[in-house]
Amino acid sequence: MKIRLFEIFTSVEGEGILYGTKTLFVRLAGCPFTCFYCDTKESLPLDSGKEYNLQEACQLIDSNLKKQTYKVNFTGGDPLIQHEAVAELAKYVQGKKIPTYLESSCFDSDRFNHVLPFIDIVKIEFKTKDSKFVDSKHYEKLIENVMNCLKSSVSERKTTYIKIVVSSKTELSEFTNLVSSIFNSVSKHQIDGFIIQPTYGIAEPSLDLLLDLYDIVFPFYPDVKVVPQLHKFIGAP
Repeated sequence: MKIRLFEIFTSVEGEGILYGTKTLFVRLAGCPFTCFYCDTKESLPLDSGKEYNLQEACQLIDSNLKKQTYKVNFTGGDPLIQHEAVAELAKYVQGKKIPTYLESSCFDSDRFNHVLPFIDIVKIEFKTKDSKFVDSKHYEKLIENVMNCLKSSVSERKTTYIKIVVSSKTELSEFTNLVSSIFNSVSKHQIDGFIIQPTYGIAEPSLDLLLDLYDIVFPFYPDVKVVPQLHKFIGAP
């Protein structure tokens, strides 16, 4: 089995509920989707990065793993593009007694369920229509897959949190419908966080819009947080 990696590096986690933790990032190459705010466009081509066999990839993890690392984050690109290889790498990391973390768009629930047994912490990211992740005719199918991933993750009692990236283009009515759908599928007690993440450097939302979005989530999940990409403020990759 081969795996195509774009980069492996240690940094400070700048997103989500575990921001500030020392993390080994394993960035997978390849993502066929194109969110307008993507900040890792160089890793999107399916032939980007470098191909390794699994033994070589495990050796790369070992050589880059630093002391006191809190978790290993499988990110991309999108890790589900290479789900079988990611499952093997995550299983290897779990064997080292280090928590594994999946950062994916959750576009395919079957691939997600293949990887899930070897993941400890799961970010479930719901894309808004304005993200341009997929065109309008495929958006409903995307949300169906993401919702199924969410249900699987909480059913398996993984540490699970929800993230939605928002921009100045985000519509309140659409956001309201999306949040309502989420909490019609899971209860607030089943998730470990809800993050509203504003875009950075492009179509940035106003404070007023962020407060309005916060107010939409709060009745469903009072611990909702607005968290920007904090690593960008300290110059971390």
